Amino acid sequence: MARNLLRNPCGNEQLESWELTENGGNQWKVEDMPGDCGHDFCTEEVTKYFATSFELCLKRQVIDLIEEGYSPEQLDAQPPVTVKDWFCGRTDCGCTYQMTSCLLDENKEVLQDYIHDPETLDPEADSSWRQVTHTFYDYGPGMRFISFEHGGCDTSFWEGWFGVRVTGSSVTLDV
Repeated sequence: MARNLLRNPCGNEQLESWELTENGGNQWKVEDMPGDCGHDFCTEEVTKYFATSFELCLKRQVIDLIEEGYSPEQLDAQPPVTVKDWFCGRTDCGCTYQMTSCLLDENKEVLQDYIHDPETLDPEADSSWRQVTHTFYDYGPGMRFISFEHGGCDTSFWEGWFGVRVTGSSVTLDV
């Protein structure tokens, strides 16, 4: 099984390893499952999630694949790269979720990207945990970094942490 290249994907170490690219409203917060007005997660191993606020909250990791032990030859063979993320809303407030992942060359120029356009979750409908998955193929030689960024906010602009919740993120290479 491929190893997850993201560090601290579930918030067990608070916000360690994440670059907070947008930290609006009351800022990012780590909470315990299922949280106020929350939903149970599909596995008991995940016990925490990252909560967003009433203004945009985004966080990112840029993975250096050479530092992670991959050789240029392995990377130039264009192994499939899979990104996954779990997100949900609360039962009392709507929210939006977004995610962008980019394969980058040695100069951190984009070779290929995947943008999960902002998705709004309605508390009157189903706002339970859902997973987004994307696999990159045929992106050409030269990949040396992977950028993974996700987050969102609530849709009611309520003080606190009523925005989208994210956890269980992963980035894997099939080498």
